[in-house]
Order: sequence, then C-alpha cells, then structure tokens
Amino acid sequence: LSLLDIVLCLTVLPKVLAIFWFDLRLISFSACFLQMYIMNSFLTMESCTFMIMAYDRYVAICHPLRYTSIITDQFVVRAAIFIVARNGLLTMPIPILSSRLKYCAGNMIKNCICTNMSVSKLSCDDIAFNQLYQFVIGWTLLGSDLVLIVLSYSFILKNVLRIKAEGAMAKALGTCGSHFILILFFSTVLLVLVITNLARKRIPPDVPILLNILHHLIPPALNPIVYGVRTKEIKQRIKKLLRRLS
Repeated sequence: LSLLDIVLCLTVLPKVLAIFWFDLRLISFSACFLQMYIMNSFLTMESCTFMIMAYDRYVAICHPLRYTSIITDQFVVRAAIFIVARNGLLTMPIPILSSRLKYCAGNMIKNCICTNMSVSKLSCDDIAFNQLYQFVIGWTLLGSDLVLIVLSYSFILKNVLRIKAEGAMAKALGTCGSHFILILFFSTVLLVLVITNLARKRIPPDVPILLNILHHLIPPALNPIVYGVRTKEIKQRIKKLLRRLS
C-alpha cells in the first residue's frame, strides 16, 4: 500500500507542482501516456490491495485458528502477483487506445493530469470505444473490489455480533478500524470525483480537476497517519520522543 501511494504521488504531483510553481506546462506524448497508464493501473491496484486486506481481516476474525495456515507467505506472494497482473494487464489498453488516435484538435488538454478522456478529446477520431472501455474496466475492477470488501465486512460484523465475551467485540472491531478508515478515505474521494464528472455541466470545470489531484494526495497523506496512530510501537516511540523534547 505504501509503495502504491508513493508511485501515484510521484507520477502526478511533481508535474502538477511544476505547472503551478514554474508554469512548465509541456509534457511529451510518451510521458503523458505513461502517466495515464500508471494512474489507471496503480489506482486499481490500490483498490485491489484494500480487497486483499479485507479478506485478511475476515480470516483473522472469522477463522482465527486457521489464520496462519491460510495467510501464508505463499498466499501473500500470490496475492501480490494477482494484484499486479490483473490491474496492470487490464488497464494497459487504455493508453494504447489513446495513443492510436489521430490528433488534430490542438495539443492543450483542459487538465493538469493526462487523463484518458482529457487527451482523447483532442482527437478527430471517434472516441466512443475509449470511453466505453474505461467505463467498463473502471467499474468492473473497482466495483468488484468494493463488493468483495462489503461482503468481507458483512461476515465480520455478523461474526462479531455473536461474540459474548467482555471486550472481545471491541478488540475484534479495533483490528478492522484502521483498514475501514482507509477504505472510507479512498472510496469517498473517488465517489465525489465520479459524481462531479457525471454532473460536469452543472459544476465548474476546475472542480473535477482539483478533486482528481486531491484523490492522489489525500489518501496517501492520511494512510500512514491512520496506521501510525493505531500502531502500538509507533505510539510508544512518539511518546518517548515528546518526553525528550519536553
């Protein structure tokens, strides 16, 4: 998750800052399509990572005695390969389809990020298939991950409600707290971004662009804070540091 956040930030934010600070608006076609591919593939990889993490929490709470036999090093390696292969391969046609279009309507996109639609709209060709493929792949990958995450937490909640031991319910829910908050950050910003794009005619054009940038900034910034606050070892180190400073 940390690696995915770092790559997404380094793919988007340096260029955005270069535009705002130094007015360096130029980007080559190859760099633009590379940015487009990394954004689409790593965004879906992050969603898939949340889904695998939800399954991990499901096994830990609903099948605690079998946890070590299910979540093995081999399982982690296979999960990592699945995350990279599924999302890397299925999102690869997005920049390829955009690169094969004929461009004749200028070379300035109305965005500070090379999104598929922003670039494709400069083409004189029919971009209906590009739009359809991105829509289908986006909702298939992100939608399937969200459904599995909801199912995992439904089973977790059902199992937790059966626990009658004192403090056991709070402890079980506490193990899911950080993960649930991260999913909430990720899903909320993404949902707002989707809604603003659907209602583009009623919303100023700069709003979706700003939300797109924030989606690559807010979750990566908050993820380590959320996990850090709930990690016992990190809290102990912070307390020691504050005592030394005081």
